[in-house]
Amino acid sequence: MTERTAITGTVTDIDGLPNLVLTRTFAARAADVWRELTESARLARWIGRWEGDPKSGRIAFFMTAEDEDAPPEEYTILECDPPRRFAGDTSAATGSWHLWFELIEKGEATLLVFGQRLNPGEDVGSIGPGWEYYLDRLVAVHKGRDASTVAWSTYFPTMQPAYERLVAAG
Repeated sequence: MTERTAITGTVTDIDGLPNLVLTRTFAARAADVWRELTESARLARWIGRWEGDPKSGRIAFFMTAEDEDAPPEEYTILECDPPRRFAGDTSAATGSWHLWFELIEKGEATLLVFGQRLNPGEDVGSIGPGWEYYLDRLVAVHKGRDASTVAWSTYFPTMQPAYERLVAAG
């Protein structure tokens, strides 16, 4: 299997805080990409599913791509502006993650800008390759391929040093 060593992530200062930012481009309108990122059944094809009432501002997210029996993670929805922007916080046992994405239409294509605010001491050497992997799974299912065609072993540990250098330089 071919290893992926080139990274697409950058560390960007947003409101005085470091954010890991990755992008992907889709040959689709923003509304189509939005559904891939927010509808539980579509999300389940590449990363996991959610349960609950999003209107309440909270849902339970199950990261089933890693484990079909994954325990739920509470997710607080902070911003939801379809089909443009979404932001929320997880209640991860090891520390909350602030995740967000923006969709920018460029003609018939849509640019996905995905970010995670970095907490002090987080292992970006694992986080960066993880998001590369999941976003490539999203690209795969959007193109009609099975997400399992994207292999974790091609992302980690090969991308780990590049992400560690990115943060060290940042």
